[in-house]
Amino acid sequence: MLAAALALVADVAFAHYPHDLNQPLARIGIGSCNVQDEPQPHWSILSRHKVDLWLWLGDNIYADTEDMTLMKHKYDEQFMRKDYAGFRQTTPVIGTWDDHDYGENNSGKSYPKKIESQQLLLDFLEEPEHSVRRSRQGVYEAYTLGPPGRQVKFVLLDNRYFADEPGPDADILGDSQWDFLRTELNSSTAQFTFIGSGTQVLALDQPFETWGRFPQSRRRLLNVVRESNKGGVILLSGDRHIHEISVVNDETVHYPLIDFTASGLTHSYSSLKAEKNRYRVGSLLSEPGFGLIVIDWEREDPTVSLQARDMQDRIRLRLDMSLSSLQPNKNLDERPKE
Repeated sequence: MLAAALALVADVAFAHYPHDLNQPLARIGIGSCNVQDEPQPHWSILSRHKVDLWLWLGDNIYADTEDMTLMKHKYDEQFMRKDYAGFRQTTPVIGTWDDHDYGENNSGKSYPKKIESQQLLLDFLEEPEHSVRRSRQGVYEAYTLGPPGRQVKFVLLDNRYFADEPGPDADILGDSQWDFLRTELNSSTAQFTFIGSGTQVLALDQPFETWGRFPQSRRRLLNVVRESNKGGVILLSGDRHIHEISVVNDETVHYPLIDFTASGLTHSYSSLKAEKNRYRVGSLLSEPGFGLIVIDWEREDPTVSLQARDMQDRIRLRLDMSLSSLQPNKNLDERPKE
C-alpha cells in the first residue's frame, strides 16, 4: 500500500515526466541566482550527469517588479530558452523562490503582488492545476520520493510570503508554515531529508540576508529539527552568489547539521576572496557553478556527497557523509543539565 501511495504522489506531482520516481534518487542538481538572459552552460552539464531531479533554490529569474506582465515575460524567457526547455523535458523540476523572483529585493510579507507572483512561479514550475500549492498562501511544499528504505524527502520553505521585517523577535515562516514543517519532519519516513531555504540558515557572520537576522526564527527552526528526532536532515540554501558548506557539530541537533549553499548559476560574487563564517568547512567558491548531490544507496551504510561544481564541471567543494553519521546521538540528551 505504501508503494502504491508513493506512486500516486509521484504521478500527481510529475505527470508530464516519463520517469519512474519510485526508483531511488541518486543524483540531484541544485542551484540558484539565475539571470534569464545570460549564458547557462549548466543545463548541458547537468544533462550529461543524468540527474534524477533539479531543485531551484530561489532567484530562479530576476524580476524585481510589481508589473506581473513583465514578470511573466521574464519567466517565459527562461522557460522557453532552448537549453532549459530541453533539460526540463527530460528531468523533473521542483523549487521554491527567493526575493528576486518573488518580486522585490530583500522583501517579505508586505510585497503587494505576492498572490499573483505565487501563481507565476507555480506556472514556471509546471505545478498541476489541482495542486495544493495553487490554493494556499505561500509556495512551501514537501515531496517524498523513492521506495521504502531508500527515500529522499524535500521540504521546501517559503522565506518571503510571511516574513516580517528582520529583528530579534521577527518571524519568517508564519504559523501555518511552522505547523507544516513540524508535521513533515515528525511524520517523515525518509532516510535523507533536505530542507530548502532561499537564504542561508547557519551562517551568522556575513552582512547580507540570512536567518541570523531573524534569531528567534533561526532558533525555532533548529529546535524543530532537533525535536523531530529524525536523522539525515541536511539544509540547502541559495541567495549568496557563492558556494560554501557550513556545519554545526554540537548539541544543536545532536549530529552534524549541514547547510549546503549552492548559489551563482549565471553570476557570482567574484570579488569576494574571503569572508568569515565560523561554521564553514573548507573554502568558499565565488565563481558560477551548481550543486550536485550524489547518494550511494549500494553501500551498507549509504553515503551522501555534497559537491559544488564550476562551469567546467570540476568539483571545487565536497563533503561526504554516511547516513549513520547523521543520526541523533542520544547520549547528549543524557548529560547533566547546566
